[in-house]
Amino acid sequence: MKTILRILCLFSMALASQASAEETLRALKSRGELIGWEAVGRVDLRGEGYCTGALIASDLVLTAAHCVFERKTGKLLDAGSIRFNAGYVSGASFAARGVNRVVANARYVPSRDGKISGNMMLHDVALLRLDSPISPSEANPFAIYSDPRPGEKVSVLSYGRGRSEHLSWQRDCGLLSRGRGLMTFDCNVTYGSSGAPVFARYGDRVRILSLVSAMDKDAQGQTIAFGMELPAVVAELKRRMRTGDAAPVRVNSGAKRIKIGTRKSTTGAKFIRVD
Repeated sequence: MKTILRILCLFSMALASQASAEETLRALKSRGELIGWEAVGRVDLRGEGYCTGALIASDLVLTAAHCVFERKTGKLLDAGSIRFNAGYVSGASFAARGVNRVVANARYVPSRDGKISGNMMLHDVALLRLDSPISPSEANPFAIYSDPRPGEKVSVLSYGRGRSEHLSWQRDCGLLSRGRGLMTFDCNVTYGSSGAPVFARYGDRVRILSLVSAMDKDAQGQTIAFGMELPAVVAELKRRMRTGDAAPVRVNSGAKRIKIGTRKSTTGAKFIRVD
């Protein structure tokens, strides 16, 4: 898996010179600017900062698995400590809900030392069940996209350090590589962007292609974002959510290659960075 990650990094570096990795982000600071994007929101984690998430059903939010585990203990967060704010801007949102159930990918292994192995990015996916549905009139859920091609243009909406009070939209970045369940993108992400949806256009609407899991810098200093294939993982998480299957949480304390960002920001954003 480490070899695969190195190959993906090198491929990304080769292509990054042909792409505009640091395109200016557009700040979405008004309700009018958020029309169509209401289902992307901030996932507030009491005592653990925040991440980005997206509604994929009236009561289901998709985000990164590393967001829903305690940093110090590696334990799954209590659902009651999580809140989803759809279309959050400066203290207001289109809809705000509590969470009554959290299901993380059974293959995702949290760690007590803030580090995870490279192949954990493949499994860095979690579902949150809201305590009451959000109506389509408030926020219309996004579907999952399953057929990307290298070079395909994508877009990302995320919260992040220094921009935690509004969504930032990078309208045009690229899928650099795809292989063995991993994808790399030349999208501008930062701490707090964990779980941010990567969108690809499907007809006259966009669908979620991947989630932002980790980031690195290429030889030119441009940001590379890492994500995973979603269809099979999301289908399994939905099945477990329906059946009430709670997979055991395993804690890994061994040596790792990727670490969760521990640099404190004023917003407490969570993220994973490649060493």
